[in-house]
This record gives sequence, C-alpha cells and structure tokens, in this order.
Amino acid sequence: MTRTTPPRPVDVEAVFPALARHRRTTTRLHPRQGAATPEESSVAGPLLWPADEPWPVCTAVHPKGTGHLLSDVRLSRRIRDEARGRDLTVEERRLLDGMTRGTHIPAPRDADPLPILAVAQLYARDVPDLVGPGGHDLLQVFWCPFEVHGPERTIDVALRWRRSADVGAVLTPQPEPPVAGREECVPTSCVLHPERVVEHEYLGLLGEQLQEGIAAWEEDLLDEEDEEDAEDEEDAYDAYDHDGSSAPADYATYEEYEAAMAVARAEEPEEIDYMSDLSIAPGWKVGGFASWHLTDPGPVDCPACGTPMPPLLTVATVECDGASRSWLPVEDRDAVDDPRVIDPVGVYLGRGLMRVHTCPTDPAHPHRISFQ
Repeated sequence: MTRTTPPRPVDVEAVFPALARHRRTTTRLHPRQGAATPEESSVAGPLLWPADEPWPVCTAVHPKGTGHLLSDVRLSRRIRDEARGRDLTVEERRLLDGMTRGTHIPAPRDADPLPILAVAQLYARDVPDLVGPGGHDLLQVFWCPFEVHGPERTIDVALRWRRSADVGAVLTPQPEPPVAGREECVPTSCVLHPERVVEHEYLGLLGEQLQEGIAAWEEDLLDEEDEEDAEDEEDAYDAYDHDGSSAPADYATYEEYEAAMAVARAEEPEEIDYMSDLSIAPGWKVGGFASWHLTDPGPVDCPACGTPMPPLLTVATVECDGASRSWLPVEDRDAVDDPRVIDPVGVYLGRGLMRVHTCPTDPAHPHRISFQ
C-alpha cells in the first residue's frame, strides 16, 4: 500500500514567498512491519550482500555479551503485538518475565570482532533523495547496538554503498550480534513505502526578518481562532433556553448538545504551526532538512573537506506525534493509536532522533551523526 502525506494546511510559500529559497525535497520512508527480500528497500530486512564479501564487524573494545538477546527482543515484541487489545495469557507473561537484561553465555570477549546489525537497505530507484557516489544505486546501513562508542558514548554507524548489478550470489544466512545493549537499539523488520514531499528549513536558521514575520502570522492565526471560539460559545449560549424549559434546536437536552459540540471541536483542525505543520517532516526519511527542536542549531561539517553536511538519513522514534499529527498519512488516519503505525520500528536513539550526515561534495568522505 502506498502512503500519502496530506496537503499542508497552508501553502506557506504563498504567504511567505521568501521561503521558496529555503525549500528542499525529502523522501519519507514510511516503514511498516513486514518481511522484505534482498532485492527490496527495507528496514532491518535481508541485504543484497555478496556471499563472498566479509560482513562488517565492530572491533572496538567494549562489553559485547551483556544486554538483551535479540531473540528475546523480537519475541517480546511479537507477544505484545499479538496481545494488543486483550490481556496477556499466563504463558505470555511467563515468557516476558523470563526476558532479563544480563550477561549471556557464551559471551564474546570485549576485544572480539562482533557482527553489526543490518539496519536499512535503500535502493536509489525507490528513494529519489538518495545521493551517493557516482554509479552506486544501493545504500546499506549498519550499526553496533551498544551505545559505548566515541566521546559521546553513542552507537557506531557504518555505511556501505554498492552497485546492485555487481552482486551475484547473496549471503545467507546473514550474521548479526546475539546481544544488544538496549532493546531500543534493535529495529523491527519493516517494508518501506517511500514518498517524496517538500520541506522548508528549520525556523531558527531562517533570516531574522522572516522568523519575525512567521511569528507574527502565527499569532494572528491564534487571535482569529480565539475570536471564532468566543463567537461559537456565545451562539451556543444564546441558543439555549436558560430557564431549563427547552434545549437547543435538534437536541433533546443541553447535555446532548454539549456532547455534540465537543465531538465537533475534536474534529476541527488543530492550530497551524510552522515548526509542526509547515517545515520539516517527522519520521524516517532520506534527505530534507535537520530539525534542531531540542538544541540550538549546530554545524555539521565534513571532517575531510569542511563542507556543510546535510542529513542523508533520519532515524526517528515515531512516524509522527501529537505536535506533528498533520503529517500522518491519509491511509493511516483511522490507525492513529496503533503502535504499529506510530512506532513501527521500535528504536529510540539519543533523545528520540538520530541523523546520518554525508558530504555533498563527495559522499565517500567519512559521515557524521547527530542527535536530537
């Protein structure tokens, strides 16, 4: 099934033509739980990995046998998914209670090379905003699922670009580490439904005059909404016979009228906000802009040539949340409370969002990661 982002509630470039200079496309990946093949784009699916090529490993020295068994993580998610809407059975509770974090035997030594996790596979044919080295049409993303790397103590991300036509026999089975430091470092297998949309730059990186104009415009919208709400309340008050002898027209009681109005208010579109509704799409995506909603914007420059590095891949905890609900795909509007839609992958990195940045001058230069 395709996924379709609803039109933005306002054509923001019509209101602020200067934003045309601050637009960029991004490909929303819309991961949904399912099994892919090596010939398809996916999250945590099997890779088009050559049978005669060594699998990437983590060689950093750190504890590698302490944490959560990947098999436990996957079983736990399956149990909870199957039990959605009902109480857990005694057997399901017993299985979940038996899953604990700890040291698992046999445990690899801290210096042993450890296979790293296949996180994503992206074909250029599916993802228009995927930009890699010339002639390479496939990106494969890995990480070591232990947040112990570097001075910031994070996961370690590895990228592999390749020409898919050069791959002959595919490696099977494909290696993976038996243990992850946290459950939230293990992605659930998902198929992708790529969709290209337009974004506008993070508010704090726009010019001062443009920022002030947007802030004033949002304030005016709030004032208009307050006036409309006040008028609606006054009309409702006037429609009711306050001596209790009659209810508003078409309603048996005033309580019934109030309940109907509450439903109507809930169905009204929420207030429009540039940051939430008109600028940067939430969820897993390729390309587009970086959001700096938790910190001040920080430079992410190429360590090889100093060129500013835009985000290549954004890894997010949720497809959208309350603040960004307007981005929920049309096809999922009736599943807004379904965790398989809102949090299909099950990862939580940093404070909920991780970006992989690559150099636009030469994508083969070392990448960088940033968190929000």
